[in-house]
Amino acid sequence: MEKLVKLISMFPLLLLLSPPFAFAGHDYGQALSKSILFFEAQRSGYLPHNQRVPWRAQSGLQDGKASGVDLVGGYYDAGDNVKFGLPMAFTVTMMSWSIIEYGKQMGASGELGHAMEAVKWGTDYFIKAHPQPNVLYGEVGDGNSDHYCWQRPEDMTTDRHAYKIDPSNPGSDLAGETAAAMAAASIVFRHSDPSYANELLRHAYQLFDFADKYRGKYDSSITVAQKYYRSISGYNDELLWAAAWLYQASNNQYYLDYLGRNGDSMGGTGWSMTEFGWDVKYAGVQTLVAKVLLINEKFLMQGKAGHYAPVFERYQQKAEYFMCSCLGKGTRNVQKTPGGLIFRQRWNNLQFVTSASFLATVYSDYLASSGKYLGCASGNVPPAELLSLAKSQVDYILGDNPRATSYMVGYGSNFPQRVHHRGSSIVSIKVNPSFVSCRGGYATWFSSKNRDPNLLTGAIVGGPDAYDDFADERDNYEQTEPATYNNAPLIGILARLSGGHGGYNQLLPGIVIIILTFCPSPAKNLQGII
Repeated sequence: MEKLVKLISMFPLLLLLSPPFAFAGHDYGQALSKSILFFEAQRSGYLPHNQRVPWRAQSGLQDGKASGVDLVGGYYDAGDNVKFGLPMAFTVTMMSWSIIEYGKQMGASGELGHAMEAVKWGTDYFIKAHPQPNVLYGEVGDGNSDHYCWQRPEDMTTDRHAYKIDPSNPGSDLAGETAAAMAAASIVFRHSDPSYANELLRHAYQLFDFADKYRGKYDSSITVAQKYYRSISGYNDELLWAAAWLYQASNNQYYLDYLGRNGDSMGGTGWSMTEFGWDVKYAGVQTLVAKVLLINEKFLMQGKAGHYAPVFERYQQKAEYFMCSCLGKGTRNVQKTPGGLIFRQRWNNLQFVTSASFLATVYSDYLASSGKYLGCASGNVPPAELLSLAKSQVDYILGDNPRATSYMVGYGSNFPQRVHHRGSSIVSIKVNPSFVSCRGGYATWFSSKNRDPNLLTGAIVGGPDAYDDFADERDNYEQTEPATYNNAPLIGILARLSGGHGGYNQLLPGIVIIILTFCPSPAKNLQGII
């Protein structure tokens, strides 16, 4: 009987490890290309010669100057012109994770280079924003003055004040998430640009130490962020998240021990989650720890886990709780619309859909590669069901829904035409260079019932409500505003769906792991090693 169960459990593995395949119904390769292109529309700063979104021009060229620091670059997070550090860092972390897992598939579709450029656009900015070990600039501009105006980023007249955290004004969540982004990105560049990867890892070490030593919520220091990106979950999840990524990037035992030592007290093994996003990272941490257990099980049994092995198993149990709840087979399940879409909240619900679907995708592959099933309250579930769930959510986003609406701008024949986005809703400065004033933009462009003059290709908007209803209106910001963190997890899922399963840790560093393993105090000793 045991052999039969094992044989049956291997079936999804054999299925998923078969030659690359594409699901029928949607062109996931095309959707992948468009979803990555969206990030170029969100760029701030000096645009490169190979910029592919022609209606955008340079903007925010004085950012940071008043504070004596160069903060030119980075991303506008959504439909406004503020650079918010916390969601930007989460975006970069999730883009990097997508590449780490599915870089081969992106390469096969010709999109790996574009995806890596999208990550680097963010990390180049973070390097600038981290001028000293214990200083990090976490916001440029503020939502209040910015939202008072409706202007192209190229015309901004709003205040571009730069806000920072430091030992006197800490922000462990912001510094922790930025450390995670830098660590994850260092994996992405480890083979193609080792010196850049080392630089990112050095920043990640320093940011983690800063976050851990000077604890506090970032929105208590950068109070202008409270109305827009308040850190409801606090900072414990970001500290664990950063440690998990630093372990992935360096293989340094210190970070594995940190996860083991603090898993219970910081909630990593205590919180049973049904959401994952820019604020709440617990499900992501739990999934990363479960990856180590599933993919590197023999490695851990050789002593890496030490006496923390039971703690790591509790992380994995919580990861499985999340997966089961998304499938509707747990003790507390996520809500879904009548059309089958995961539903968390009316305002930009699709951010939670893409993030949850990404975790389901990678966990499906982790399980399949280890020949294991998912243990849910309703019984054992084959890993292929998790991938099917993710596919169903992506297909809904791309148009398989009661309204037959694609919630990716520019994909399909029926997609949002009046996006809540300043740049796309106002004629390009290259077409009409006439200045658009702060309030004039509202009168002329925001209130227009016409479709957007510029196509915001690839943008994932907020999406429908709990009843699958959607109103394509520019002032309906809850449903028609896009965000970078909607797209970041999606690029990984689309790469997986378009290219099949191609193995694990595709871009993980090789020999540098061995070197860094013996570094007892990474933040202090890294300079001498690299």
